[in-house]
Amino acid sequence: MTVDEGRALVAVGGDLGHLQWSGDGTAKHRWRPYRVGVYGTDDLRCRWVADSRWPVHCFAFHPTLPVVAVGTGSYDGGYAFEGELLIFDLESGRSTSVIHGAREVLHVEWECDRALRLVVAPPDDYDLDKAHTHGFAIVVERPDWMQVLPGSVRQEELAGQWVEFERPALREPDGRHVELLAELADDPWWEPRRRVWVVQGLRDGRVLACLDGVLAEMWLPDGSQEWSVGDEEGGRQLVVRAGGLDVWVNVERWEVRWVGRQRVIEPPLVARVSLADGRVLDSLRLGASASLTTREDGWLALRSTDLRNREVSVLIGPMGEAPEGHVPLGHFDLINHPFLIRRSRHLLFLQGRGKQPWRDKWVVAVDPTGPSDEPQVRQLFPLDWQTTRARHLFGGPGIEVAAGEGRDLVHAGAVYDGAGLLPGNAFVVRRSLMDGAARWVCTADFPVTALDGDEDTVYVAFNSGELVALRTSDGSARWRRILEVRGRPVVPLSLALMGPGRLVIGTVDGRILDCSITGSAGGWRGRTSGTGTDRVE
Repeated sequence: MTVDEGRALVAVGGDLGHLQWSGDGTAKHRWRPYRVGVYGTDDLRCRWVADSRWPVHCFAFHPTLPVVAVGTGSYDGGYAFEGELLIFDLESGRSTSVIHGAREVLHVEWECDRALRLVVAPPDDYDLDKAHTHGFAIVVERPDWMQVLPGSVRQEELAGQWVEFERPALREPDGRHVELLAELADDPWWEPRRRVWVVQGLRDGRVLACLDGVLAEMWLPDGSQEWSVGDEEGGRQLVVRAGGLDVWVNVERWEVRWVGRQRVIEPPLVARVSLADGRVLDSLRLGASASLTTREDGWLALRSTDLRNREVSVLIGPMGEAPEGHVPLGHFDLINHPFLIRRSRHLLFLQGRGKQPWRDKWVVAVDPTGPSDEPQVRQLFPLDWQTTRARHLFGGPGIEVAAGEGRDLVHAGAVYDGAGLLPGNAFVVRRSLMDGAARWVCTADFPVTALDGDEDTVYVAFNSGELVALRTSDGSARWRRILEVRGRPVVPLSLALMGPGRLVIGTVDGRILDCSITGSAGGWRGRTSGTGTDRVE
């Protein structure tokens, strides 16, 4: 972070975090978590924001021109130091990557209007003992840095004096930066907010949410917070139960974490929280991390996501707190098998089969009380609806919708390719729950982060920042738009339909958006909670 007092601007580099947790990693592909933001120091209004391919190391405001130099990069873990030098135009918001090829930039400093001093890492650490503690100090000159072209700084210009240099530490914002931002915001209690993993509206208009560092929180219809329960990691899923009196929250727990120098081991946790005041009523300590699935009549399933303890999933009755049964669902991994289906009359899962359970997957329904009063797993249909060629599909979120006298499943996913997520390989599909036949398929270039809807419209959020409304009947688009707040893009991570024309959306940067949708083109009215009262555009 760098402050230019003369321009009354502050430049901030940030990391929005990876779009995965221990129970779901389906939205992580093609995601760029790193950001460059420029804000006014007088009002903290965002002037410009852009994404970055690599973590941001350093900034330098030009002494006279309206540009800021940004150095980014990281070590790839096995060979190369990758990154770029960005020249950020403060008038247009345009970001230009000026080095030809990837190269990590550790330090930037203007010597004069024409000369920019850099410290860059070597291209790789092959046969270099000090590659991680040294870099090349160089000076790059250009007559006008506002007109510099993409890729115009050649690798030959990046050879210079070999100097010792302490590499920037990639970590959470330190206390000094948080205090400075709080001072600029004129709010001594200001703290950064991040990834809102789940939002859910209640019948009385209140909104529940789980996010990083918060087990659960409740917002009133007027946008004020009613209560919040802090947590070291934060909640990832929630299910309202017991007649709407409490909520079960699936809390992220890493097997081992460090508190200072102390090594802490904590078991996975599902907490039961009062909706009235946020009190933690009790908790269910699990032997392995789990993913929650529920159905409309209140049955709840906790599926093990731990590869070392993958054979058992627990069923809990509509009003019960103790396990009611166990179901063997087999192998789970966080990219292939997540299948959170809302508004469902069934407990639906993806179950792998044979020697390749990550590839050969079926949609199955778990009946808590089978013919012999024991839980029963029914195979419904393969995850892949195509029969002409075998494909490897990933799971994703979905909903059930009425279809005449039956039910249909609308769910998201992606087609695996060894080269990564290719354009057009993400999808939303509507299928018959009787035989799995596809009624329509909508393809996309980016993975789905969240999905909800009803018999009229399906709302789909993508990690590109796009929000799309599809006609439930045929999958055609009613409208699509890049989600923005006060003209700046935000990325939807969670959403819930609270009623006709009303969506609540949780974003990667910690906002909760309460949106009213008007007209077939998706007109918007709304406000944000959690980060102020910015208007949703």
